[in-house]
Amino acid sequence: MKNDPTIVVLAAGQGSRFKGDGHKLAEPLQGSTVLGCTLKNAVESRLQVVLVTTEAIAPQASSWLARRDVIVLSPEEARRGMGSSIAAGVLARAGASGWLLLPGDMPLVRPQTLRAVASALQTHPVVYAQYRGRRGHPVGFAGELYSELIMLGGDEGARRIVARYPVHGQEVDDPGVLVDVDTLADLQTVKTTLETARIDAEGAGP
Repeated sequence: MKNDPTIVVLAAGQGSRFKGDGHKLAEPLQGSTVLGCTLKNAVESRLQVVLVTTEAIAPQASSWLARRDVIVLSPEEARRGMGSSIAAGVLARAGASGWLLLPGDMPLVRPQTLRAVASALQTHPVVYAQYRGRRGHPVGFAGELYSELIMLGGDEGARRIVARYPVHGQEVDDPGVLVDVDTLADLQTVKTTLETARIDAEGAGP
């Protein structure tokens, strides 16, 4: 029996649009960091998780992932673009039944959303999460696409594969599938969203 799909968290980009003092993935968030919150949700899905990142960012994963689940790219490899990161993550978990590609700067994507996309891969070759008809992340690929995924390179990512196969939009009640942290304004939006959710949860009581 094949394994469940693996979540490939992609965190090797430069984050050049973010104008803060440091890397966007290292920005503090809910007692952790942007990347830490993304990894927390991924791990809580109870799917296998592998992180593709750089030497500078890798230490952030230590609270959530074993060292064997962190793929560290060299600066040269990281500069090759998103496609190379995807290929590295898929190759590292070649025995999985599929792969969910989750950007490391999406800390609001819920564990149940990841499970829903993984489940849909049982009947569709390519699945993406969508909220109210709007396309988001993660994007999942079934095991049959392994040979194409490991050949990816450049900044285009997996777009060419998505264009060639039937794609299923998995509707989820999770606006976080549309929210990434590209700018300081994005980060503030995420912080406000999480604080509002915390207040609402406390107000609901036991």
